[in-house]
Amino acid sequence: MSNQKQAEEAMVSNNDTGHEEKEVSNDESGFSLKSVLWHGGSVYDAWFSCSSNQVAQVLLTLPYSFSQMGMLSGIILQIFYGFLGSWTAYLISVLYVEYRSRKEKENVSFKNHVIQWFEVLDGLLGPTWKAVGLAFNCTFLMFGSVIQLIACASNIYYIDDKFDKRTWTYIFGACCATTVFIPSFHNYRMWSFLGLGMTTYTAWYMTVASLVHGQVEGVVHSGPTKAVLYFTGATNILYTFGGHAVTVEIMHAMWKPKKFKCIYLLATLYVFTLTLPSAAATYWAFGDQLLTHSNAFSLLPRTPWRDAAFITFGFACTPLYFVWEKVIGMHDTKSILLRALSRLPVVIPIWFFAIIFPFFGPINSAVGALLVSFTVYIIPALAHMLTYRSASARQDAAEKPPFFIPSWTAMYVLNAFIVVWVLVVGFGLGGWASMSNFIKQVDTFGLFAKCYQCPPPTPAKHH
Repeated sequence: MSNQKQAEEAMVSNNDTGHEEKEVSNDESGFSLKSVLWHGGSVYDAWFSCSSNQVAQVLLTLPYSFSQMGMLSGIILQIFYGFLGSWTAYLISVLYVEYRSRKEKENVSFKNHVIQWFEVLDGLLGPTWKAVGLAFNCTFLMFGSVIQLIACASNIYYIDDKFDKRTWTYIFGACCATTVFIPSFHNYRMWSFLGLGMTTYTAWYMTVASLVHGQVEGVVHSGPTKAVLYFTGATNILYTFGGHAVTVEIMHAMWKPKKFKCIYLLATLYVFTLTLPSAAATYWAFGDQLLTHSNAFSLLPRTPWRDAAFITFGFACTPLYFVWEKVIGMHDTKSILLRALSRLPVVIPIWFFAIIFPFFGPINSAVGALLVSFTVYIIPALAHMLTYRSASARQDAAEKPPFFIPSWTAMYVLNAFIVVWVLVVGFGLGGWASMSNFIKQVDTFGLFAKCYQCPPPTPAKHH
């Protein structure tokens, strides 16, 4: 355990997380409004970031998943994927500690540099893994940002329908651009607090409103009826608990990264109190009507309480900003304004795709199957197995297996199970089902658009 302790102490003493660390050490000795609202690196900040980023807009589509899978399967898979996601988030944190401890033994400085997941893979496994991790991570985070933007526009449309959803997407795309001014996760304190507060309110509004509304007349709970619907719903839940693609960035923003170990699990346990009651109550009230309403807001009665509910966005954009800054050589720039201007090209494709796809329920499942399955489940499990495949690597590991894992062999078995399960069920069956459902939605939307654009029939002439 001495290697582990030395690695952790080195990270605590050397944790210069970025552009404003010196300012934090000088200013936070006393109380200041800036330190309260802007500088966040505590375990509480990390918990808020993990909790608010983990569920976000998917909260509104979980009742839709329940209608596809049935109540029992929905509850079981939420718990299963919740703990599975917590475990792979733990694996990512272990690999971050390993990478960082090795680099600091080489006297590598991370001043004004935010470590990212693809850099961890590069340092531990080489450039091929770096390329794979970068491709999956960036693609997932881009489409995650797209989905968040679509969800925000969809929600506000149900509150105020004087503009159509696409117009609201234009408006929220402009709002999304303001996130370029947030330097790093170290500065997300106010944003993550607001995000979790609104997500908590929205979840409990859905729960209470559904119970007060009661079951609709002739309510039917027929799910599951088709395999394609069942696995579409399952991959949406896999996506729900796959929000740990930003784990490395959140850890790097902490003053003491060694304390991250159980934070994601605690965040997941809290998220269960939001997702399970809201999805179960909404499905109980509306049943199979949800099969044609992927956003639960569309069925809930319009009241001031509903109109106050909102899902924030922005977390998925920030790691993309870091990658782009490193590509163009702006990551070490201390000017917030210059960094903000350099980040604007990242917002454009996110805005573009959000305008193209004005629905987000089926996209959640497709992204879950094709991207999340690899990004935050398969790749971390494989990377951990390969990093510690030799006896010397296991002996010198900065992090040993947790107390509830009896041996390295048991750790390998568990990680191998995750790889096989997610590859077969998440990517294989989930990919087939999600893409089938997604294509159906695109065809339906295209048909609707054609009908909407058709000129009215010419009235017959009377002789």
